[in-house]
Amino acid sequence: MSKRIAVFCVGNKLMLDDGLGPAVYDALVDSYDFPENVDVYDLGCLSMDLLDAVRDYDVIITVDAVDGTDAAPGTVFRFEPDAMARHSGATASLHDLKLVDLFDAAFLLGYEAQGLCLGMQVENPSPSELAIGLTPAVEASLPLLVDTVAGELARLGYPLTKRN
Repeated sequence: MSKRIAVFCVGNKLMLDDGLGPAVYDALVDSYDFPENVDVYDLGCLSMDLLDAVRDYDVIITVDAVDGTDAAPGTVFRFEPDAMARHSGATASLHDLKLVDLFDAAFLLGYEAQGLCLGMQVENPSPSELAIGLTPAVEASLPLLVDTVAGELARLGYPLTKRN
């Protein structure tokens, strides 16, 4: 039986680099065709409304902006949910509800899914005014993060098909 996989692209495209997840979503759906068992979502922010998704999927990959890693903006990271989301400083997601919180709540309800977080160190996660777009360093590294998502899906046995 094939696994059901979800890719959750998290972020707010009105807040500069916080829009990283939606930018990855756009690049993925513009560049690739997906196997039937792989679903990709532009979520905005995570919420407990996604508990059913933990029940419905075997693997959930979350793509999100990260800050506080001391790495250069544009550096791509791969974390297990615990490693990324139980921290409030380095390797912390920019969003209040973290993937590990969602998985912890789901576990209490008897749901289990494998989780994986792909993130990128950002330059400006919270501009003083609404601003659409990514900073230059993050924009330049966007293809690497998109390729990393595609690579993880291939590693799981579900390669994407590149569009011409």
